[in-house]
Amino acid sequence: MARLTPGQPAPDFALPSDEGEIVRLSDLRGQRIVLYFYPKDGTSGCTAEACEFRDAREDFARAGARVIGVSPDPVSSHQRFRRTHGLNFTLLSDVDHEVAEAYGVWVEKSRYGRTYMGIERSTFVIGPDGTVEQALYGVKAKGHAAAVLELVADG
Repeated sequence: MARLTPGQPAPDFALPSDEGEIVRLSDLRGQRIVLYFYPKDGTSGCTAEACEFRDAREDFARAGARVIGVSPDPVSSHQRFRRTHGLNFTLLSDVDHEVAEAYGVWVEKSRYGRTYMGIERSTFVIGPDGTVEQALYGVKAKGHAAAVLELVADG
């Protein structure tokens, strides 16, 4: 699976959101997008990461960036996750993991001696022109939102 690098066009997508609409990256041209991929709604790391993005939303907005989360969970799971944690940004459902594959984050993982395919926690900063400004693969959940905010505020 090829990984994206800064300067490449970000792969376009059309995914259902927790708000019941289809979100297309191409429709968001003109905005800086922080697109973060996470493994699963409601798990400890994913919840910590989502809550950090939630708490920094106004800072991201001041820096001119919109945060969008993506996981393979269905829309109904995203709706519960968002409601339970008061998330204030859009969550997209990539149940077929086609978008995760296009971004190079659908990878073989290993846990307790078992291998399986899943999301490698990763974040992409996509510029207003639709190109990748930052491609951060294999990030840690804790403190990640603050690190991304620094990149966006500096960029």
